[in-house]
Amino acid sequence: MARNLTLLTDLYELTMMQGYFKANNHRRVIFDLFFRKNPFQGGYAIMCGLEQLIEYIEDLHFTDEDIEYLRSTGQFDDDFLGSLKDFRFTGDIDAIPEGTVVFPNEPLVKIKAPIDQAQLIESAILNIINHQSLIATKAARVVSAARGSGIMEFGLRRAQGPDAAIYGARAAVIAGCVGTSNVLAGQKFNIPVMGTHAHSWIMSFPTEYEAFRTYAQLYPENCILLVDTYDTLASGLPNAIRVFRELKDEGVEFGSYGIRLDSGDLAYLTKQARIMLDKAGFSDAKISASGDLDEYLVESLIAQGAKIDAWGIGTKLITAKDDPAFGGVYKLAAIEGDNGEMIPKIKISENTVKITNPGDKVIYRIYGEYGTIFADLIALAHERFDENEPLELFDPKETWKRTIMEPGKYKIRPLHVNIFKDGRCVYESPSVMDIRRYRAEEIETIWEESRRILNPHEVHVDLSQELFDLKNELLMNRRNIQA
Repeated sequence: MARNLTLLTDLYELTMMQGYFKANNHRRVIFDLFFRKNPFQGGYAIMCGLEQLIEYIEDLHFTDEDIEYLRSTGQFDDDFLGSLKDFRFTGDIDAIPEGTVVFPNEPLVKIKAPIDQAQLIESAILNIINHQSLIATKAARVVSAARGSGIMEFGLRRAQGPDAAIYGARAAVIAGCVGTSNVLAGQKFNIPVMGTHAHSWIMSFPTEYEAFRTYAQLYPENCILLVDTYDTLASGLPNAIRVFRELKDEGVEFGSYGIRLDSGDLAYLTKQARIMLDKAGFSDAKISASGDLDEYLVESLIAQGAKIDAWGIGTKLITAKDDPAFGGVYKLAAIEGDNGEMIPKIKISENTVKITNPGDKVIYRIYGEYGTIFADLIALAHERFDENEPLELFDPKETWKRTIMEPGKYKIRPLHVNIFKDGRCVYESPSVMDIRRYRAEEIETIWEESRRILNPHEVHVDLSQELFDLKNELLMNRRNIQA
């Protein structure tokens, strides 16, 4: 059941709402939600959190308790508070589907609504999209580094609170993790749950051998034994092999079985463990590893020849420890004029990266001959492009860098889909596992050079000529805007 998150907003959103109400300003506006740079100094990001955005918008309303609380702050007048009783979202929302590979400055979400409604929802939808897109992007990097071996999301106990753990697990599975240790997330999103046992299980028995044998008898279908409680090579591995041999001799059929290491030199220990397991006749036993891992350590261990079939990744994934904020922003792009037309608006800054792209915009993805992304193109909503015609692309910063895409040698795909129309949801969210499959297809459309963990190749996001000209016109006329 969705929670009422209407007051999950910054105070100034509500004071601005009251200001619009007092000024009788109900003009429709367009806001864009976008980010300015890829997190983790990476080459891409993963869009995530749209289903929770939908739940939030659908349940957007002020309860009597909400209104009384706002009254108690002493900052709101009775006439404005009275208007909140019938408040509902009546606008349009377009967005890029979850699991899509995205790049800086692209409107991930576009809101077209009366200004008070568009203002209210800013903080909450930034919170939702920023968090899940961040974790999905981090998890996708870890999955990529693992090169086909499975990543298990194990971050529940280190996440910043229950919501971060639950929705972080969702985002991680969308990004390619094979499952999560978080049982509530498993129930809520119908995603695989998995895990082994703790060191405390071993320590609660008189001997390590008895702990292993008891666990293996209880869970032969998923028997992963933690072998580093005392001494990995002198005790843990020999006891695990003894248990595997004894139970197989007794006719027990194992499903997935093997060992897990949570400490020590994982490259050396897993290579030795593989030798010992193979020599004992258990070449199908899996070796999994955990212990403060991230994409850099995973990539390093694989380069060192570590024999690891599956990885449990916790703290550094669920907290996005090395870059803990996605940096998404929400900026006004257009406002309704007296004649009903949408007037483009631009945010100007001495910091050029903060200058916004004005107007009602759409995003087109341009694919080259090999089905990989050549570039993304941000254009004005009324613009149309034909694959049977040449398409000129240029760098909006260094405009002399231009490419002509020849007819028949490129494909073009609009990225936005309609989510809300006149306040009604017209989009059905796929299941998490369906989004996961889509994300796997999406990541294959990026050149491997753009998926590198370090120093990735940049995928260009270009502006159409018409949008570029509009932006420059508004910049040149900034004195008129200020006046």
